[in-house]
Amino acid sequence: MKLYNSIGPNPHVVRMFIAELGIEIDTVEVDLLGGENRQTSYLAKNPSGQTPSLEMDDGSFLAEITVICEYLDEINGHSDLIGKTPQERAETRMWTRRIDLQIIEPLANGFRYSEGYEIFKDRLHLIPEAADDLKAIAQERLTWLDKQLDGKEYICGDRFSLADIMFYCFIKWGTEAGQPLNPENINVAKLLEKLDALDSASA
Repeated sequence: MKLYNSIGPNPHVVRMFIAELGIEIDTVEVDLLGGENRQTSYLAKNPSGQTPSLEMDDGSFLAEITVICEYLDEINGHSDLIGKTPQERAETRMWTRRIDLQIIEPLANGFRYSEGYEIFKDRLHLIPEAADDLKAIAQERLTWLDKQLDGKEYICGDRFSLADIMFYCFIKWGTEAGQPLNPENINVAKLLEKLDALDSASA
């Protein structure tokens, strides 16, 4: 297998997940800033033009970070990161979807429509006037998540999971891309700090 890797939080999620699984996968670097991911050769691998993509041993490709992580977890025997039981796996999927749709999407688009405008203006349909509202939505949902973390060690309770990895990679990136944390969200800040100390965080 080969992982088509680049800068950005999406590939970071998969690299961190791989590190937590304790496996190694060869990587091929894709020049995201140079637009390599929008060229014909890469679009043949992933027609959405996003990174990362996982090339399988048979030459086929998987994309989308949750799909790649679930596949890697399944072929490596099922870990706590996704869940060892149907209920745990459902819980992980519930929280990754909430974090993806309610926090990551507005946070990432808020960046693309403002600080990232020059990078993405010729690649995506951008709505600059929506940037501030999207950033506000992301912060509102982080405040909601802060309340859900009361009494929990991780997003899925006592179990460190893909939901935490997605949270970490995107919120860490967001704080460095013009969207600092609300200091009142103490639970969110504590979780970010805890995950920041993991060896896999630097993957």
